[in-house]
Amino acid sequence: MRLQRWLPSRCQICHAWPASTLCDDCITQFTQWQFRCERCALPLSGGAKVCGACLRDPPPMDACLCAVTYQWPWTECIAGFKFKNDTGLAATLAEMLLRTPGVAAALAHADAVVPLPLSAQRLAERGYNQSLLLARRLAPGRVRTDVLMRTRHTLPQHAKTREQRLKSLIGAFSVDPARAGDLRGHRVVLLDDVMTTGATLRAAAGALRAAEPSHITALVIARTGN
Repeated sequence: MRLQRWLPSRCQICHAWPASTLCDDCITQFTQWQFRCERCALPLSGGAKVCGACLRDPPPMDACLCAVTYQWPWTECIAGFKFKNDTGLAATLAEMLLRTPGVAAALAHADAVVPLPLSAQRLAERGYNQSLLLARRLAPGRVRTDVLMRTRHTLPQHAKTREQRLKSLIGAFSVDPARAGDLRGHRVVLLDDVMTTGATLRAAAGALRAAEPSHITALVIARTGN
């Protein structure tokens, strides 16, 4: 990985050469900050801090922060990182997330950073957990992979409605009873790469709630705009 940092490359977005995998100009251009719901990171307007959906049905996480809206060029970049073994993007995507207001503070105060776990089947198919790669970049030394477990495999969620996703994810996560005490009264950061309907993060954060942490902040690289 250290050698890759010094090898010539080109930006995946503008194709400038030589440049970083994602050049600073493109990161600046395509990471424009916008107001978002404090609880689910949905884009908001009009000065509201929490969206109507979260007011009606508060999520189990206390806060949610994301770097960008899940649209071009980030759809392609994240797909490469997630599905095409482009693990070298972990460092750049982690740095993007760190630039997001509130993220550095959330990580600094976190007692544990928990990457969203994959099922054994999905991990075998992919060969790596992209959320774990991000977590190791963001908070080395505080990453916990032993507290939150994926209890069963679920089919891909992209074609399902929000209600179908929530139903299919019931019981998909649990906290290891032997480790639950490690989280009680502590601040936890839950990390994933992409948030669409929020069903997966809700299920994972709901499982973490059983361990009685004092605060849960969810962090994602990208979030859909609706």
